[in-house]
Amino acid sequence: MPRETSVIKRAISRDGGIRVIFCDSTAIVRKSCGIHHTSKTMTAVLGRALTATSLMACLLKDRDNTLTLQLRGDGPAGSVICVGDYKGNVRGYAENPDCELPPNSVGKLDVGGAVGHGTMYVIKDMGMNDPYVGVSPIVSGEIAEDVTEYFASSEQTPTVCALGVRVDRDNMCFAAGGYLVQLMPGCYDEDIDRLETNVKMAGSVSKQIADGMDGDEIIAALFDGIEYDMFDEFDIGYVCPCERDKYLRALVSLNEKDMNELLDAGEPVETKCRFCGRTYVFSVDELREARRLAKEKKESDGEPESGPDASEQTE
Repeated sequence: MPRETSVIKRAISRDGGIRVIFCDSTAIVRKSCGIHHTSKTMTAVLGRALTATSLMACLLKDRDNTLTLQLRGDGPAGSVICVGDYKGNVRGYAENPDCELPPNSVGKLDVGGAVGHGTMYVIKDMGMNDPYVGVSPIVSGEIAEDVTEYFASSEQTPTVCALGVRVDRDNMCFAAGGYLVQLMPGCYDEDIDRLETNVKMAGSVSKQIADGMDGDEIIAALFDGIEYDMFDEFDIGYVCPCERDKYLRALVSLNEKDMNELLDAGEPVETKCRFCGRTYVFSVDELREARRLAKEKKESDGEPESGPDASEQTE
């Protein structure tokens, strides 16, 4: 039986030269399947992207930091966007969740064909005026190789990324996970050689999870012959922080023309979160009142009036 919760485990070699971050993301991927009703191929695409985002986001330092992974490929999956927090909790969606492709040349789900070629963006919001934006090419569309390329080109950190998702005949994920293996400054050459051998011997991470191996065992296999210590473990989940008030504020911030069109229609306005599928409905009276209060606040704060006239003057 798959774990009821997803988990991250982290370990480091005794000399501090090698860091391993492991994630069993099965529960997260299963939940994303239920939300987005993904095809088999897209379960693998979104599942790998969610896992990668969780692994990368848990490297953030502060509670309020977030990391966004965007895959903008030319394949039929369309854009894939995932967001994670510093604990590794994630949420995400794909532009075309029902896209399906035949198996690839080796009989596996064609993740690379679905993603295609293009650009991967890693956006870190660390509470500063401007977020950090890392850009790297999508080298294969298989996502793990693309994450490896990102760390090499954008962060100059030698990294091995492994990701995997297994889907049964009923289109349900029964095993998903991945890991990052990173070399720190001062890593010994003999440890690098040993690590390369261990990674090759490990094989598919999703098969290891499907076969019942837990994070401790998978990390131990990666560190075989190298002394190491586990330094933390924590549960993670598919978490969306969307709130009704956030959507109301977004609607109120529309320009006068767009807002008047909504109000003149006289119908309730329905919004839907792309990450979790929650629907929020706002009545015309509620929008009018929220708009009135927002205008009053702007006037009291001394902010200039926005709207068609103001925008025309700046064009």
